[in-house]
Amino acid sequence: MICGVDEAGRGPLAGPVFAAAVILGGHHGITGLADSKKLSAKRREVLAGQIRLHAEAWCIASATVEEIDAINILQATLLAMRRAVEGLTVLPAEVLVDGLFVPKIKFPARAIVRGDASVAEISAASIMAKTARDAHMLELHERFPLYGFDRHKGYPTAAHLEALRVNGVSIVHRRSFAPVRALVATGIAS
Repeated sequence: MICGVDEAGRGPLAGPVFAAAVILGGHHGITGLADSKKLSAKRREVLAGQIRLHAEAWCIASATVEEIDAINILQATLLAMRRAVEGLTVLPAEVLVDGLFVPKIKFPARAIVRGDASVAEISAASIMAKTARDAHMLELHERFPLYGFDRHKGYPTAAHLEALRVNGVSIVHRRSFAPVRALVATGIAS
């Protein structure tokens, strides 16, 4: 029972960071798994549905904006990953994590650089984390339409930075991130 773990949302200026843990099992029959960044949004949604149906186990977790600001984005990412692994209904024999770092968990674990492109379980986790975070950012767009989260998902695009300058910093922005911190320091906060 190999578990793949990946995150989505380390770089954006707003919203939580999400992580997913997926155990595909030997006979999942899901084809086309790949790094979520290389798939269209529509294809990610189709694959996420297949993962939900056919994986042995999966769990999606997050760390809040407040946690990101309190402990930094790397530690918040590892926290979200730990929550995802701990939320699985099936115990993994080994946990394979995309990137350089592994969360503190009670299972054997190792990091695999670019694992989302080479390990099916990590690809599945990448897809689950990305689709969950994108859905959450669409919900935040409903609450905070002035920032355009439906288009850039919180990433520091020119349009997002301009929206921050015009509308100020919202409660869902990460104050520990330099562009937001600079605006808060000048008093441009909602």
